[in-house]
Amino acid sequence: MATASIVSAVTRRQISLLEGKVALITGGASGIGECIAKLFSKHGAKVAIADIQDEQGHSVVNSIGPSNSTFFHCDVTNEDHIKNAVDKVVSNYGKLDIMFNNAGTFDHPKPRIIDNEKSDFERVMSINVTGVFLGMKHAARVMVPTRRGTIISTASLSSGLGGAATHAYTCSKHAIVGLTRNLAVELGQFGIRVNCLSPYALATPLAKGFLGLDDEALEQAMNYMANLKGTTLKVDDVANAALFLASDEAKYVSGQNLFIDGGFGIVNSAIKLFEYPES
Repeated sequence: MATASIVSAVTRRQISLLEGKVALITGGASGIGECIAKLFSKHGAKVAIADIQDEQGHSVVNSIGPSNSTFFHCDVTNEDHIKNAVDKVVSNYGKLDIMFNNAGTFDHPKPRIIDNEKSDFERVMSINVTGVFLGMKHAARVMVPTRRGTIISTASLSSGLGGAATHAYTCSKHAIVGLTRNLAVELGQFGIRVNCLSPYALATPLAKGFLGLDDEALEQAMNYMANLKGTTLKVDDVANAALFLASDEAKYVSGQNLFIDGGFGIVNSAIKLFEYPES
């Protein structure tokens, strides 16, 4: 009986890492955000999805269940939208434990900076940087008085190296790391953790639409260039990393940029020391 009780307790802990928590996820209607929303709910969290994709957002809520989730139309570049989403979460659930800034966008690749348009640069920065800043700001507004909470943002492999994406996208993802580190220092005194995630390229609706590829073609291309062979990065892998950072398993992790890239970001492609002959 004692053994069974221990197994039962461990099982409950494994499937309820966010029991009693309340999470707000921007860009939660599709892709990485949708997967995170569903996983957080599976682990016991109440989940609020903020997105401009109304139909998809309501679909995710129906999938999770309206008793455990809700949807708010939210343009992350509009401060009133972000403020209202945060306030509604607190009004509906009594608190905000987890703010996940996931909303983001790309711009079309133009390798030469002289071919890049100011309007495209500003659009990417507005969503990817200003949107994250506003999410952080209004999450902090309600978390600081309670002296608890965690703020997580989706960055990218491009937050740690150059040449892997456009100027605007690379700049925006570097900026998220800077915001994360600065805010982790500011909010540490209140017991609030701030981190970001940096995944390698993977098959999401945004990436597929941007590149004009289906899941299989995109994954084949990414696997060919990947450092870690024999496996493929999926949205579930990013969601599991997000779950770790959101949970008490990471209670002393703050100010970090967690790369989910199979070691791609540490490779010097000019050096080939470890090539093995085909067996």
